[in-house]
Amino acid sequence: MSHLPFKTWDIFCRVVDNYGDIGVCWRLARQLAHEYPFQVRLWVDEIAALSQIWPNVTAATQQFINGVDVRIWPESLAGIEPADVVVEAFACELPENYLAAMKHRPTPSHWFNLEYLSAEDWVEGCHGLFSMHPQLGLKKAFFFPGFSLKTGGLLKEGALQIERDSFQTDATNKASFFQDIGIEPHKNELIISLFGYENSAIGSLLDAWINSPIPILCLVPNSKILPDINRYLGESLISGDELIRGALRIKVIPFLSQTGYDRLLWVCDLNFVRGEDSFVRAQWAGSPLVWHIYPQEDDIHLVKLDAFLNSYLTNADPRLQIAIRTLWHDWNSGENCSQSWNDATAELQNWQKHSRNWCQHLNSLGDLASNMVQFCQKTL
Repeated sequence: MSHLPFKTWDIFCRVVDNYGDIGVCWRLARQLAHEYPFQVRLWVDEIAALSQIWPNVTAATQQFINGVDVRIWPESLAGIEPADVVVEAFACELPENYLAAMKHRPTPSHWFNLEYLSAEDWVEGCHGLFSMHPQLGLKKAFFFPGFSLKTGGLLKEGALQIERDSFQTDATNKASFFQDIGIEPHKNELIISLFGYENSAIGSLLDAWINSPIPILCLVPNSKILPDINRYLGESLISGDELIRGALRIKVIPFLSQTGYDRLLWVCDLNFVRGEDSFVRAQWAGSPLVWHIYPQEDDIHLVKLDAFLNSYLTNADPRLQIAIRTLWHDWNSGENCSQSWNDATAELQNWQKHSRNWCQHLNSLGDLASNMVQFCQKTL
């Protein structure tokens, strides 16, 4: 695509939800820099959040990481030449002097507002619509990630599925990963990753695992849910610690880079995830997942949860539909999960097959970065 008339991209990110916002923006920036002849600048207001998911990031105001020009977002962008394509992630609002510079380019910049992920019905009608800046006359396109052909699709690097399949079929790769995180799986263990927000339902879930008829290995990244686990178990587990209770073996692992987290999802039989970035990556893993959606006032997040479930479960077996829906609601509402966990894992083989089919469906939608590039081409 060397003939593309737009070669430079600016992506702006304000960190709101710890790692979710920067996680999405960093994946997008890396993909655009790697898979196209683009120069990509990523402007981020909290560089420390990026360093958590990509360890070789420093506190420097400007640095080149994996082909991306990473910059700390200053209060003013006076004197900065805007890029051919500007991505305002999650309505983060661009500085007025930067907007004015966009207007006075020989060719105005393509301007995206990259929205949060949702499966709600209204998203398809709003995806790709334009809004006009009232003073400057610049057009901004609203771009929605999603789960249908009428949305922008999901972030996915071109080689992701090849890398996943190669990793999952190579016992050496898996053994090396487990060694890196300090664990050796036992025969017949159900391996689970547990990444979530604070959740009062954790006690009932741990009880179900402790009393499980099959052995369970739970890998817990050092994150917000760990204090709840410690409180319920009466422990003070930290990264590197391991604990056995009944059929359950818990291992606390370090907070992983994005690459490491992908591999964690690939080695697990089932993944508990939170927010947006880990939620999307768990779907690309092609394995069963339980999503802890970001809680909002008046339980608005449960509307979004049901919208996704309606799409995700469209072609699922009726028993599996009920089991997954009940477990996800119990987990997100802080209710007792013991029975719903047992019911869902009784359908585990169906759930595994359904997860692979869902992954194939998502792959048919194209990926978010490519769809953004194609949108720019169509609107020239």
